[in-house]
Amino acid sequence: MNKTFVIVLVILALALAIYNITLLDFNNLFEGESLIACIGVLASFCAIVILLIFNTSRKISEKLKDN
Repeated sequence: MNKTFVIVLVILALALAIYNITLLDFNNLFEGESLIACIGVLASFCAIVILLIFNTSRKISEKLKDN
């Protein structure tokens, strides 16, 4: 995966998290569709963290190959 593709995936996950945040009902956070949106926000942030870890590991691997 190249850097551009990872950045696009991070932006898509961030957009999905923002969309799910708009669906949250803060009065009944863990009921109905709000619970589903809460799970979506959590999943989006997990995807972002995984992509950033992947990007960092790829950079470390490239530096080790250069040495």
